[in-house]
Amino acid sequence: MQGFNMGRYVPPDLEGTASGNQVNRKHALGNRASKLASQGILTVRFEMPFAVWCGHCPKPTIIGQGVRFNAEKKKVGNYYSTPIYSFRMRHVECGGAIEIRTDPRNTAYEVVEGGKRREDREADAEGQVEILTEKEREQLRSSAFAKLEKTIEDREQLTHAKVRIEELEDASQRAWEDPYEQNRRLRREFRVGRHAREKEGRASEDLQDRMSLGIELVPAHEDDARRAALVEFAGPTANGMGARERVLSKPLFGTNGNTAALRNISSSTTSKKRLKSESTAAQMRDSIVSEIVGNTRAAHDPFLISNPSSGVARLSGIKRKRIEAKGTEHPGKVPRKEDSGVKRHLRRWSRMIRIPPDGYGARLGLHLKIPKGNGVKRRSQ
Repeated sequence: MQGFNMGRYVPPDLEGTASGNQVNRKHALGNRASKLASQGILTVRFEMPFAVWCGHCPKPTIIGQGVRFNAEKKKVGNYYSTPIYSFRMRHVECGGAIEIRTDPRNTAYEVVEGGKRREDREADAEGQVEILTEKEREQLRSSAFAKLEKTIEDREQLTHAKVRIEELEDASQRAWEDPYEQNRRLRREFRVGRHAREKEGRASEDLQDRMSLGIELVPAHEDDARRAALVEFAGPTANGMGARERVLSKPLFGTNGNTAALRNISSSTTSKKRLKSESTAAQMRDSIVSEIVGNTRAAHDPFLISNPSSGVARLSGIKRKRIEAKGTEHPGKVPRKEDSGVKRHLRRWSRMIRIPPDGYGARLGLHLKIPKGNGVKRRSQ
C-alpha cells in the first residue's frame, strides 16, 4: 500500500487514467516548472560563460566568469532547426535584470539586455597606457612569432607538395599513355621466370608435405648455402672407433642367427613379395638398431675403453693392475709373454662370467671353452 500525502496517491476511480502529479496538479520538476505551462519558462541554474559589465549598477561593476544564477530559461526562436534560448537573471547587487541568449550561428553567447560583455583586449581610454609584465610580453612575442613561423612552414610545405603532385601526375601520364603497350611489357617481363618460379613452388609444396610443415618456405639464398656448408654432420665412425673396436664392441653372444632364422620364417610364411621400399625401410631400421646397440655397449663396457684416463667410473669388485715404470721389474718374477688382444679380452670376460651348473648352460647356449688355470671357479653342485 502506498503512503498518503506523498504525491503518489491515486484514487481508485482515476487509477490507470491519470498520474499522481496530474491528480495533485503538480509538476515532476516542482516549483521550478510553475510557469512552464502558462509562459513556457523553466527555472534553471545558469553559469556566466564570460565576464559581463552590469548596466544597472551606479558604479561600473563586473560580474566574473563562472558566477551562477537562478535563471529563467525560455525558447525565443530557431536558427534553422536549432532552438534559440534566452536566460534571464537578476544581479544580486542592484537587482537589475540581465538577459543572455544563445547564438547557434556563431556557436557563442550574446548579452542582449542589462549588461555588456567585457572584451579580453578592451580599448584603453584616452591618455591611459597599458602596462604589461615581462612574462606577458614574452608570451605575446613568442605566440606571435610561433604563429608566423608556422604559417611560413605551412606555405613552404604546400609549395613542395604541389611540385611533387605535378611530378607524379606527369610520370603517371607518361607511363600509362599507352595502356596496351605497358600491359604487354609487364607480361613479357613476368613470363621470363614463370617456369622457374612454378618449379620452385612445386618443390616447396613437396617439401612441406614430406616434412609436415605448416609454414611458408621462402626461396633459398646464398647466405643459407654458406651457413649450411659450415655445419659438419657426424658420420658412423664419429666416436673414434675403428674397425677393430667396432668388432669388439659387438655382443659376445650375438643374435644374428636368431634374427636370420626369424627372417627366413617370415619370408617362407609370407607368399606376397615385399616391395622395394619396404625392404629398404627394413634394412635402414635394422642398421639403426644395430648402431644404437653397439654404441650403447661401447659406452657401458669398461673393457672397450682404450684410454684409461677417461672419466668413466670404475666397476666395483675389479682390481686394476698397477702399471710399473719402464725398466723396473719385481725381483723373482718371471715376465709373461704378451698375449694377443682377443685372448686378453676373453680372459677378462671369463673372470666376470660365473659358469652355471653342468647342463644348465648348455640349455642356455653358453658354449664357452675356458683355458685351465685362468682363475675361474665352478659352482658346486
